[in-house]
Amino acid sequence: MDSTVIMINLFGAVALLLFGLAQVKDGVSRAFGARLRTGLATGTRGSLRSFLSGLVATVALQSSTATALMTASFVERDLIKPRMAQIVLLGANVGTAITAWIVATGIEWLSPLLILTGIVLYRGRSSARQGGGAALIGIGLMLLSLHLLGLATEPMRASPALAAFIGLLNGALPVALLFSAALAFLSSSSLAVVVLILSLASAGIISPELVIVLVLGANLGGAIPPVIATLGGPVSARRVTLGNLAVRTLGCLIALPLAGYGAELIQMLPFGPAKLPVDVHLTFNLLLAALAWPFSRPLSTLMARLVPDQPEPDTAPKYLDPQELSAPVIALASATREVLGIGDLIERMLMRVSEAFEQNNASKLAEIAALEERVDTLQQAVKVYLSKLGREGLSDENARRSIVVIDYAINLEHMGDIIEKGLSEQVAKKISLGLRFSEDGHRELRTLFDLTIDNLRVAQTIFVTRDFNLARQMMETKVEVRRMEKQSAEHHLERLRDGRAESLQTSSLHLDMLRDLKRINAHIVSVAHPIMDESGLLIESRVRPAAE
Repeated sequence: MDSTVIMINLFGAVALLLFGLAQVKDGVSRAFGARLRTGLATGTRGSLRSFLSGLVATVALQSSTATALMTASFVERDLIKPRMAQIVLLGANVGTAITAWIVATGIEWLSPLLILTGIVLYRGRSSARQGGGAALIGIGLMLLSLHLLGLATEPMRASPALAAFIGLLNGALPVALLFSAALAFLSSSSLAVVVLILSLASAGIISPELVIVLVLGANLGGAIPPVIATLGGPVSARRVTLGNLAVRTLGCLIALPLAGYGAELIQMLPFGPAKLPVDVHLTFNLLLAALAWPFSRPLSTLMARLVPDQPEPDTAPKYLDPQELSAPVIALASATREVLGIGDLIERMLMRVSEAFEQNNASKLAEIAALEERVDTLQQAVKVYLSKLGREGLSDENARRSIVVIDYAINLEHMGDIIEKGLSEQVAKKISLGLRFSEDGHRELRTLFDLTIDNLRVAQTIFVTRDFNLARQMMETKVEVRRMEKQSAEHHLERLRDGRAESLQTSSLHLDMLRDLKRINAHIVSVAHPIMDESGLLIESRVRPAAE
């Protein structure tokens, strides 16, 4: 009966620790989630910043698994380079070890105060206060669970069954490592297992060598949940989590044969047995980070070879993450990236039609219909995504930006329709009938094609940067396109009057292509309208007011 009570107390304390960890993660995500995600995404421009970003995020979230999954999602959207992502996870591993070390500093007496303060904050109305309150409650519960773990493991010193089990593990260190790894995997927390080892070590019932091996197992098992979570995800995300698991595995394989020497060294150093697990945990992760850091680039290259790219459905949005809807700035940035991708598809369509026109090669038009379908699908997805964002209550600035993104996506979709149903069919007709434009007519259309593609590239830049000078130049380009279209039509009519055979055969095609290229440019120039309107330089009509 006594052993049953002990086990209930032990498992109850571990469950309280896991619940406290979950509370901290949820609370911090609610209070600072958007800032953490933004900081993690933008704080990876250098190796040191990447390392510190992973460390800070993990200390805040109390979960290296959460940091790993966030990092993997950012790599998927090209916000973090794969090499930097590996360094972020090295920092996350050190962050977990620092958290365990702080928890073991003997501050359990703060738990009632933290829980009380957390409850007071949680009763507030703002989500930030409630999130901060939940995080404080979680920290208080973690400290309380550490105290309960100490009470639960104290009677185990005299347990013959536990002594026999510990003896079995001492005689089979690889089994001990796998056992600890399984516990960390099942609990999805290396921190929880390290704290459990800490309680057993403070009771004096496990040897220093076994402590080292069990801590190694906790580190190995803690790297497995992110791998499982990303198995069904994109290739880029799997590479990051598998790379982290590979680093942990290699580190454990190197450290396991040295555990005995490490135990002897520890006995010579002023390390107290009560804090030995967290000291080993921190030392292992610092050494692993120092050794693996220089090999982050070869590691990301190796992962790219081991996990090759797979064809993914082109019609699926790449950047529209529903979880980001709670952070409007990030959601709008993701929608902007998605719309830029639509613009790239439109450029590809224009390039294919232009090449078919220039080379009389109908095969260049083969993918136009599929590209246009992708444009339709993606612009619809952007509209639906931003309509959901609008329900969250946007600021005026974000609401205006949302409208600009949707308007540009709609204009791009109209361009796709014009290219598929207009330009593509006209060029296909030219090729199938073997028609030839006059040299002047061909040059005029060629020039307008090139200008249209250049204008689209400038529009993509304006859409992202909202540069006023570029927007103003774009508005002036609209006048230039109108002039070129009018001038080409007049020259074409002159060639008709001169009776030139090529112009007679291609008359309707020439005029239709001029009209469609002009329409496409009108949609392109629309990206400058919001910027000029905000500056007060856009008038509603070009018609002069009637004289009184």
